[in-house]
Amino acid sequence: MFVKLFSVHSPVFKCLKTLHSRSARGFSCGAASFAPVSLKGRSCLTLKDFSSDEIKRLLWVSGDLKHRIKHEKQYLPLLQGKSIAMIFEKRSTRTRMSTETGFALLGGHPCFLTSQDIHLRVNESCADTARVLSGFCDIVLARVYSHSMLEELDNDASVPIINGLSDLYHPIQILADFLTLQEHYGSLSGLTVSWIGDGNNVLHSFMMTAAKLGVHLKIATPKGYEPERSVIQEAQKLCKEHGTQLVLTSDPMEAAHGSNVLVTDTWVSMGQEEEKKKRLKDFHGYQITMKTGSVAKPDWTFLHCLPRKMEEVDDEVFYSSRSLVFPEAENRKWTIMGLMVSLLTDYAPQIPMPKF
Repeated sequence: MFVKLFSVHSPVFKCLKTLHSRSARGFSCGAASFAPVSLKGRSCLTLKDFSSDEIKRLLWVSGDLKHRIKHEKQYLPLLQGKSIAMIFEKRSTRTRMSTETGFALLGGHPCFLTSQDIHLRVNESCADTARVLSGFCDIVLARVYSHSMLEELDNDASVPIINGLSDLYHPIQILADFLTLQEHYGSLSGLTVSWIGDGNNVLHSFMMTAAKLGVHLKIATPKGYEPERSVIQEAQKLCKEHGTQLVLTSDPMEAAHGSNVLVTDTWVSMGQEEEKKKRLKDFHGYQITMKTGSVAKPDWTFLHCLPRKMEEVDDEVFYSSRSLVFPEAENRKWTIMGLMVSLLTDYAPQIPMPKF
């Protein structure tokens, strides 16, 4: 059953008091409340492992840090004296820069490690590497090809492990996406997000998160590129539990119909270069254009985790006022900061809890 879609201008979303700064946009106070949440000492391999209240807490902390540091110009050395090991099997712009600058901004010391810098799975097992890094660092972020490597690291580490991307999930991207939508729409509950593209790790993370925030999810993938069956089954359970809708189709226009948010991602991920010719053929008709948006809600917006290619979305949409891709990219920094602070400290947000 569909949850009723409310306008962001409806009284139900109006706050009892307003913050003086525009930096708190989308973080107006509301009646929503939840039990005290502590994430200190946890790992984050997938948002499947996090409850609705825990995800909301992460978004709250992230928005709070953004407000205090970016707009109020406060210095918050919350991670002073701490260090993070950043393991990167895959290159990155946003994940590396957001984590490295964010951890340093909070007073900590980031250490960037490529496959050429450490012995991981070459001369040293995952288990031994996990134990060694636990003695050097307070937390580890790993951007890897195989999700199983994250699970191995987490099994033997005595410090939190963060998934910076794996073949199965990309949780830190989704936190940035939902913070961006929270800021833009003022609330998340009742929104409809439409994914048009590959059934990949980013989509899997959307599927593990959307229902917990009251967000409906419509998915269009070409036949043969659907999300993993186990992820679909878990998402269906979450939708039933939270009263949201999950739609799976191979028709992009059907997925876009009545949606608030259109989302896509690369059709050819790192490691899939040999499949490029076939994939471009199979994804014909999946480019997001203003025609796609013509069947969406009047307030529709566009997200893309970047880097973007022309075949995925045309310039007219990508550089339009409907595109939130650059605020979305910036929010990678605030959400990874919020996550690291939450896993390493007992920090309590200073701004009022947002209306979800």
